[in-house]
Amino acid sequence: MKRIVPLLSAFLLLFAGCASAGGEASYNQISQEEAKSMMDTQDVLILDVREQDEYDSGHIPGAVLLPVGTIDEESAAAVIPEKDSTVLVYCRSGNRSKTAAAALAKLGYTQIYEFGGITTWPYDIE
Repeated sequence: MKRIVPLLSAFLLLFAGCASAGGEASYNQISQEEAKSMMDTQDVLILDVREQDEYDSGHIPGAVLLPVGTIDEESAAAVIPEKDSTVLVYCRSGNRSKTAAAALAKLGYTQIYEFGGITTWPYDIE
């Protein structure tokens, strides 16, 4: 047993080192309450990744539209010029926002926060 613990510890350290060495881009998942708090207290960009007709039918005040299917280096840079901008991402139900958040992280954006969908948003919509 005394030999297993150090071996297990070494394996876990090696595995953790390999996982972080890959540098896989990631984003943060937060609650809608946390997103609302950030909107109220910080300089954030609210990103709606639905389609134009969905956005037109109602969106979070101040949200900017960037449909998930159009996200690439050029379109993202047009909407989010600074890679360290704090970006809060949402869609209708939370599926497309996860895809969009991952795409933005992969493009090098570092402060991406995904908070689900507008269907469960309990705050104002315009």
